[in-house]
Amino acid sequence: MTLVICMAVIVVLLGALAYLRAPLWLSSVLILVGAAYGTFVQGASPIWFYLLLTVAIILNLKPLRQIILTGPLFGIFRKITPPMSQTEQEAIDAGTVWWDRELFSGKPDFDELHSYPEPKLSAEEEAFINGPTETLCQMLDDWDITQNRKDLSPEVWDFIKQNGFLGMIIKKEYGGKQFSNYAHARVVTKIATRSGSAAVTVMVPNSLGPGELLQHYGTEAQKNYYLPRLAKGEEIPCFALTSPEAGSDAGGIPDYGVVTRGSYTDKRTGERHENVLGIRLSWEKRYITLGPVATILGMAFKLYDPDHLIGTKDDVGITCALIPTNHDGVNIGRRHYPGTSTFQNGPNWGKDVFIPMDWVIGGQDYVGQGWKMLVECLSVGRCISLPAMSVASGKLAAYTTGAYARIRSQFGLSIGRFEGVDEALGRIGGYTYQMDAAQRLALTALDMGEKPSVLSGILKYHNTERMRKTINDAMDVHAGKAVCIGPRNYLALGYQAIPVAITVEGANILTRSMIIFGQGAIRCHPFVLKELRAAMSKDLNAFDDAVIGHIGFAISNKVRAFWLGLTGARFVVSPKDGPTAQNYRDIVRFSSAFAFLADLGMGTLGGSLKFKEKLSARLGDMLSNLYIATAALKKFHDDGEPKEDRPLVRWAVETALYDCQEAMNGFLANHPNRFIAWCARRIVFPWGMSMKAPADRVGTRIARNLMEPCASRDRLVKYMYRPNDEHDAVGVLEFALKAVIETEGVESKLRRAQREGQLKAFTGSERLQEALDQGLLTQEEFAAVTRARRLKREVIMVDDFDAHLSNPDPDAIRRTIV
Repeated sequence: MTLVICMAVIVVLLGALAYLRAPLWLSSVLILVGAAYGTFVQGASPIWFYLLLTVAIILNLKPLRQIILTGPLFGIFRKITPPMSQTEQEAIDAGTVWWDRELFSGKPDFDELHSYPEPKLSAEEEAFINGPTETLCQMLDDWDITQNRKDLSPEVWDFIKQNGFLGMIIKKEYGGKQFSNYAHARVVTKIATRSGSAAVTVMVPNSLGPGELLQHYGTEAQKNYYLPRLAKGEEIPCFALTSPEAGSDAGGIPDYGVVTRGSYTDKRTGERHENVLGIRLSWEKRYITLGPVATILGMAFKLYDPDHLIGTKDDVGITCALIPTNHDGVNIGRRHYPGTSTFQNGPNWGKDVFIPMDWVIGGQDYVGQGWKMLVECLSVGRCISLPAMSVASGKLAAYTTGAYARIRSQFGLSIGRFEGVDEALGRIGGYTYQMDAAQRLALTALDMGEKPSVLSGILKYHNTERMRKTINDAMDVHAGKAVCIGPRNYLALGYQAIPVAITVEGANILTRSMIIFGQGAIRCHPFVLKELRAAMSKDLNAFDDAVIGHIGFAISNKVRAFWLGLTGARFVVSPKDGPTAQNYRDIVRFSSAFAFLADLGMGTLGGSLKFKEKLSARLGDMLSNLYIATAALKKFHDDGEPKEDRPLVRWAVETALYDCQEAMNGFLANHPNRFIAWCARRIVFPWGMSMKAPADRVGTRIARNLMEPCASRDRLVKYMYRPNDEHDAVGVLEFALKAVIETEGVESKLRRAQREGQLKAFTGSERLQEALDQGLLTQEEFAAVTRARRLKREVIMVDDFDAHLSNPDPDAIRRTIV
């Protein structure tokens, strides 16, 4: 009995030490003290003490540990570790890790999360959004842009250039705005709620392109010449990366240049240059945004130096250069037609085009460094552009669908009161809150100087997918209103453009199945990258430190996952009291479970996990949803924890954690080693899957907030363009919403009078006049209902055209018959 008690005490002590992540030496000492007490005081068999002593000596004496344990493991690890290409290594090295590292730790520090500054606009940035950006939105007519002009109007182009929209990220010393990343994203969001084509036009020069690359890597001469011209809109930039044969595998681009000597004419000055060192370049690119109208072409290509004119390597590597589009041999100007969107996008190509070496971005010193340059800049741009447009789509869907669901009625009831529509509205509001929160937190990282490559993948995939869901729900609620295309339809053009966002800047399938966890596991895990680098450098000492740390980390997360699952994380100290306290505890629990499953996947599948994309995708989903849940809590905290927003944050967090649980379930259900999966399930879900999706009433409260003017609704759609115009398809919604709400009581009185037989007229307008004549309504009520019905009709009307589907009728509202 004494032995059993001692063993039980040791097991409990081991578990407690693992849970608390005590150092190896301290754990060893405490375990040996407990074993010594059981042996020499309680009379237990000494074999257990000496066995534990032997293990402790081996684990704590590094030379002995390397001989017996980590040395042999090092040899095995080097053999089974798949080789890493140069592009893979550069992608892993590029960018930084941030809050994603905490989520991977299994023990996130929420004090650190809440110490991050709240993103705010400066007075200058706020003035730009309320001034030039507001004016630009007023100038935009998306129907005219997409259906008639197939381009922005000349007036809009001039306004964009003259007001510095193309130079928001360029430093003031070069004539740019030098806005924060947060401001840049908010400008794009506001424009995108008015016109996707205009938003893309503005965002591309401020995202992955010559401006960003020049500021980080350009020579002084390149910066001094191009940046002021880009800031003023005198140059229109584009960047050519994608080729017909290399899309997702950007590192496999076939476009190439050969170092040689040659001659060229500089069209900027008219000067002829003979026998200069340069590159003879051949390429074929496609999907290049702003390409058809660009004056300066950024180009990524593989560079070769067979004659060793600049070094000793034949294969120099991916290189980036800037080429004026009027340069001899450059073919550019033709257009693609992406999803009926009409932002400028098209192919370009050239054959044996000679460019001087000083057109390489950064000059000759930066040849071969193009892939690293691109990956680092992409980690910034992917946090801003498409996520901002996704947020814009969510805000537009929430604002318009909530209002429409209150204005549109059937069976004498606003359609938003029907539970099916109510459910869709709840999702629209909840997903919009998730998207906005996720991007806000990532923008905070950017403005703190981080380049969060893993978070950029999370944002790109999950924001665009949530955008797809919100627009689909909005289309369903609007029904025929959204199906019939015309100037009054504010959803259809965005709906048609969804595949563009899903496809570009890393296709979503690839991003989810390979990039998020594939990059996250290596960059965010506290030990995996150390192990890989030790193996590649043949450094046994570094490998030994990393492996011992990794083993302790894995054991700790296994214990933590089980205990937190067993107790429902109820004993975890939450950084916040009140309605979100349990949310924080649940995140700690799922973070530990995720870290345990990540190590389980890497430990049992090794390098083959790289090719098991379905499992890798689910691990990525776990990390992503943990990030989204914490971002929602951070947003709620930064907003002052308003009571009216509790349904939104609750829906956002509970949905993210439920999705995280589903990803864990899918991972365990499909792990190829069924015994290991069975054991792991008992650790992660000792009582089964206990996390529930948000209750229906939570979505209903969100829906109610979207269907009436209120502070919660205003916060959700902040930085959306809201036209104050009754004759605008979006602007009329607010007027109609307020008018309908103000007259709901009068309309109820009229319906009751009709049921009771007091009103005999056939049409609504005649019944209204009859009610006035009978004294059932006052003159003020009559006028209010008349106006509300007129505005309501303006909202629910759809466009009709002549027989050739041209010339929409702007006066259709006046064709009231009944």
